[in-house]
Amino acid sequence: MAKRLHEVADSRSDPDPEYPGLKACIEEALNQYFANLDGEKPSGRLYYLVQSEVEQALLERILLETGGNQRRAAELLGLNRNTLRKKIQEYGISTKQ
Repeated sequence: MAKRLHEVADSRSDPDPEYPGLKACIEEALNQYFANLDGEKPSGRLYYLVQSEVEQALLERILLETGGNQRRAAELLGLNRNTLRKKIQEYGISTKQ
C-alpha cells in the first residue's frame, strides 16, 4: 500500500527500507528516458524538460492529496497561493475533483 504524503514526510528520521527515496525514483526515470532515446542525443533544454515534468507531476499529486484545496496545496508546497494558481494555469491542470 502506498504511503500518503504526510506519512513519507513524517518518516524522515525513520526511513522505510522498502521506500527507495525520491532521488532513486527520479534516477530510474532518467535511466529509462535515456534508454528510450536509443542513441539519439537529448534536446539542449533537458534541465527545463525535467523541471517542468517533475513540477507538473508534483502539483497534480499535491492537489490530489488535498482534494483540490489550493490553499492547503500551496501551504504544503511552500508556495504563495497566487503562484500555485499561475502554475496550475500554465500546465493546464484540472482542479475539478
